[in-house]
Amino acid sequence: MPLTILVVDDDAGTRLSLQDYLELEGYLVATAEDGWQALELLDRCQPQLIITDISMPRIDGFAFLKNLRQQPAWRLLPVICLTARTQTQERVQGYQFGCDVYIEKPFELPEIGAVVKNLLARSQLIQTAWLQYQRSPAPAPAAMPSPSLQLEPPAAVEDFSLTDREQSVLDLLSEGMSNAQIAATLFLSPRTIEKYVTNLLRKTDTSNRSELVRFAMDHHLVE
Repeated sequence: MPLTILVVDDDAGTRLSLQDYLELEGYLVATAEDGWQALELLDRCQPQLIITDISMPRIDGFAFLKNLRQQPAWRLLPVICLTARTQTQERVQGYQFGCDVYIEKPFELPEIGAVVKNLLARSQLIQTAWLQYQRSPAPAPAAMPSPSLQLEPPAAVEDFSLTDREQSVLDLLSEGMSNAQIAATLFLSPRTIEKYVTNLLRKTDTSNRSELVRFAMDHHLVE
């Protein structure tokens, strides 16, 4: 079944060009003229990703993002913000409200397509890992070894320790947050978060974020 993308922009030309391009890429597309209309559409269209402008009437992109992230069902939904604003403080504000990626106007449609594909792939991997974890049966209790058998003690899975900061990063990572969102939540720089993620990958001997999240779930490192 095709994935659904919600496009929110008060400019009809932008909405139409994004809708045409994304539908040619195989997605279902719903559109809204502002944040108010987008909030009314959420439950009906159940999008897997949102592309939203920042400057809009009634409810702008920032207010829409804030409202969106306050609803548990949409806290992990990937969001791309389109904006002509280039000031750092405005970008920081967007990340704090839950923006995953900023793309400046005017934009190239192939760039939009690449970012959409990347965010959806990551989101689907995290959801799949979580569903597999929930469906996996509880391990059967191990049989007691016979006294006559000399068995070596099993190697500990957690032969590493996590710092408090690494644990905080891992908790937020397991919730599907991007590095930028984690940085904003912990009041650190994205570069610092990248270093923590690299340390976690090394300590758990995993090669990417999805494997890391699955490892953390399997070994009860996160709730």
